[in-house]
Amino acid sequence: MKLLFIVDPLAGLKPYKDSSVAMMRAAAACGHAVFAAETRQLCVKDGIARTACGALEVRADDDWYRATQGDVHALRDFDAVVMRTDPPVDTDYLLATHLLGIAEAQGARILNRPAALRDFNEKLAILNFPQFVAPTLVSADAADIGHFLTEHRDIIVKPLTEMGGSGIFRLTQSDLNRNAILETLTQHGRRVIMAQRYLPAIKDGDKRILLIDGEVVPWALARIPLAGETRGNLAAGGTARAQPLSARDREIADTIAPWARTHGIFLAGLDVIGDCLTEINVTSPTGFQEIATQTGHDVAAQFIAAIERGCSRFSGVQPRPAPCG
Repeated sequence: MKLLFIVDPLAGLKPYKDSSVAMMRAAAACGHAVFAAETRQLCVKDGIARTACGALEVRADDDWYRATQGDVHALRDFDAVVMRTDPPVDTDYLLATHLLGIAEAQGARILNRPAALRDFNEKLAILNFPQFVAPTLVSADAADIGHFLTEHRDIIVKPLTEMGGSGIFRLTQSDLNRNAILETLTQHGRRVIMAQRYLPAIKDGDKRILLIDGEVVPWALARIPLAGETRGNLAAGGTARAQPLSARDREIADTIAPWARTHGIFLAGLDVIGDCLTEINVTSPTGFQEIATQTGHDVAAQFIAAIERGCSRFSGVQPRPAPCG
């Protein structure tokens, strides 16, 4: 296969932990041609969605890639285009999804589907599954959030557009800074945010559960917060511990997996604290390398095998009986 990965600048990717690097290594190990581009290189010329991109020679060590001189390719000429650009989902990101949507209409296979990347905010998507969600309020009104705090006494507030734990605060009724925090997060009532009842189970980790083309990866990655911290995100200093799925984890994942597949979400990362779903990540879910290192389960190989199966359904070519590597 000929695979294009749309990623952040290659030089900034950390080969020991980045899931996009793991995907590209797994693709190369299976003999596939790997190409990389950034969203700024997408274009439409003569009515065809294209990108400037370079072919990569991918390696297993820290000096993990060599790029050839770039050329311009039609996106529909790749067997799959994997969108792996990190949030925020800002204007530039949304414009990139529109260009990818044009490519999709011309026959390109885009993972995840551009419409899904636009339609499902990673915080708000959980509201499609209220049976798994802790008490939640979405509002820009500080008074509404104050009433929510009075009702639940201990809450988390967070912006809807950030990642990696950025902008997340824990508020209690005795917090002297609560008004200032809410004014800042809501931009004095102009920006909608999310408030949720605080979940003490965060001490046991914010669990990442991966879904790949409707299949549930059998290991969760629990991100354990630092002492005195309420955020388990690895970007906020949390430590990662792979663990088997609990019965509740499996119930949540098995419920969401067919929904995700139906909506063109090839790869999703569910965040679960205790028994409650807190996010559905669709832009650039991570955790591949940590799970593989700690359990031996090669998530990246599973991901590439799922792409192969999808391409075989589209083209009629039979896939290999098992993932390589």
